Amino acid sequence: MLAAWYATAQRPLPWRAEPSLYRTVVSELMAQQTQIKTMLPYFKRWMQRFPNFTTLADAPAEDVLKHWEGLGYYSRARNLHRLAKEYVALNPKPATREEWQRLPGIGPYPSAAITSIALGQPAAVVDGNVVRILARLTDDAHIFKNNGEAVKAFTARADDLLDNKNPGDHNQAMMELGATVCLKHKPLCTVCPVLKFCVSNKNDNQDELPKIERKTTVQVEIDRAWIIEGDKLLLHRIPESAGQLAGQYELPELSAVKARTSPQLIASKSRSITHRRIKEYIYETTVAGIDDSLEWVALEQLEAITLSGPHRRWIRELLKGQ
Repeated sequence: MLAAWYATAQRPLPWRAEPSLYRTVVSELMAQQTQIKTMLPYFKRWMQRFPNFTTLADAPAEDVLKHWEGLGYYSRARNLHRLAKEYVALNPKPATREEWQRLPGIGPYPSAAITSIALGQPAAVVDGNVVRILARLTDDAHIFKNNGEAVKAFTARADDLLDNKNPGDHNQAMMELGATVCLKHKPLCTVCPVLKFCVSNKNDNQDELPKIERKTTVQVEIDRAWIIEGDKLLLHRIPESAGQLAGQYELPELSAVKARTSPQLIASKSRSITHRRIKEYIYETTVAGIDDSLEWVALEQLEAITLSGPHRRWIRELLKGQ
């Protein structure tokens, strides 16, 4: 039933039009924590630059990060780069779900997606979308501490429902159902292909499921410095040892510079990272001196370096306004 619905409902996504193992791997890692409509232009640009495992494996790390810029969660790009290097070197190639999970960045969900879609192996994918579908179908009102706990709880149920003859189509149908019909808010129940099996719809409580506790929102404020001397902008390069955004550039924190003139607020910006709501205030000033963590970057070189996505937008806006 789901496979038949999927055949008529699927969107014209590029990795479906030209299916291959490599395209499946890239699309699955890109889609983690990113909406499909957001990732599409990045996927197309990526495939033009890195059309296969070998091209990606041979590419410089800076080039890989540059082509990921704007997608966030840059550890995915580093893992994909490492994965390509290991995959090219492996002989024989990984063929099972367990073998794929030994590669960088490949956990239970992507390994199931890759092996079922590209290799036809029976492995059920379970992510937030699938959890939502299964919780509503069974009217499961259990309260989960986090999404990971919910995924573990529904994995056996997903395996039981898997169409072992067409595992790839079944998994993609589940993904598509969660992304386009069984929505988190205001699900489109009247057009759902499995409506007659949905217990929560019969009980009219589908909007309440699944019940997953969310992290408390944390408010963060950061003061940033905007310092231009001649044709150069002062930036902070995040250390390679950092857990997030390693090797990328951002505007420096105001506390990291020794200001020569009184800082003047010129902009305030907001962004969110997981459960953190970050407010960043940008102050224009001049600097008496800098330490090793800061770097002057020529304005003409800004497009060539890897900036964090929000900071690139803000820098473009501020330069345009000057």
